[in-house]
Amino acid sequence: MKYPKLREIREAIKALIKGPYTTEFPFKPHRPFERFRGKPEFHESDCIGCGACFQVCPAKAIEMKDVGNKRILTIRWDLCIFCGNCQANCLTERGIILSKEFDLAVTEKREQLKQEISKDLVICECCGNTIAPYEQIVWVAKKLGPLV
Repeated sequence: MKYPKLREIREAIKALIKGPYTTEFPFKPHRPFERFRGKPEFHESDCIGCGACFQVCPAKAIEMKDVGNKRILTIRWDLCIFCGNCQANCLTERGIILSKEFDLAVTEKREQLKQEISKDLVICECCGNTIAPYEQIVWVAKKLGPLV
């Protein structure tokens, strides 16, 4: 018969003294830790519609479509891997923010697991191509200040 190692005995004594590390989730709401990466959400007032989040999303959970003179940004939480690249690469640093929300389960409608915002586009008068979203041009002008 093998005797238990000292490390195993020490861990068993610690577990007896401290008690189990579990949460009382069904009975009390769970509060995530400070650096928890939950559901990403667009903040329409701070998002400039640049599409940086769309370009860096490894799971392709963010879609960007230019329809007429509108840019539509859609985030699908059912495809999102909650990596945080969208928030880290946001130009305004507040356009898309990871919330603390983690309970995203739905039973039937996956269409509930998305968020859409739209931004006005500036169209070139000569060629008719898209230049940029209006809010992005205003944001760049504010950043440059008198250099504009």
